[in-house]
Amino acid sequence: MIRQIWLLLFALSLSGPEVGQFNEKPILNLQNEDKKFLNWGYFLGFNQYDFKFEYKNDLPDILVSKSFGFNVGLIGEMRINEFLDLRFEPGLFYTLRELGFPGFTSENEAIREVRSTYISFPLLLKVSTRRLGNWKPFVIGGAGMAINLGSNEDSLDDNSSGTFRMKRQVFNYELGFGIDFYLEYFKFSPSIRGVFAISDELVPDNDPNSPWTGNIEALRTRGIFVNFTFE
Repeated sequence: MIRQIWLLLFALSLSGPEVGQFNEKPILNLQNEDKKFLNWGYFLGFNQYDFKFEYKNDLPDILVSKSFGFNVGLIGEMRINEFLDLRFEPGLFYTLRELGFPGFTSENEAIREVRSTYISFPLLLKVSTRRLGNWKPFVIGGAGMAINLGSNEDSLDDNSSGTFRMKRQVFNYELGFGIDFYLEYFKFSPSIRGVFAISDELVPDNDPNSPWTGNIEALRTRGIFVNFTFE
């Protein structure tokens, strides 16, 4: 699906007569856009989050059923030089995952629904090539902190009562790449990012021998998301 989206965006960039990104001598749009010291914008997109488990013993794995969520946020950018920009991209990321625990015969006991709403605060470095007509590829990466509003960290209930608990605060890093397209009135930048938690997010059950969390050494979020940026 992500590959199809990129092919569609590439085709659109070729077809627009007002854009002309790939002409030999295109009409340059927004010629002073990258000369601003400070720049602002917003992003929309979608995501698919997963979990990475580390286990204490060699037992059957916990299964993760993933679904697509959405992203929305703001962008603040500070120009360092022609090729480097420092970016702050606070955003909201909503996702839903289902965990399937082995060893249960009842679906009510085996399945746990994990709804997460992350408020993310990443600080990123954007490294771009020289502008090529009306487009410019880039790579981006950095680290940050996120707050999981649906963590259930303070809940007294655990999996024995149907509640899967995670830590509210998560530290992570992200890497990605994209293309800046200079349109007539604004800059449009699709990008693909990967996000990887550094900190353990699991709040174990009250019973250390819990059939749900007793064999989990650590649990970390990882995911992929596609952003469409408007500046």
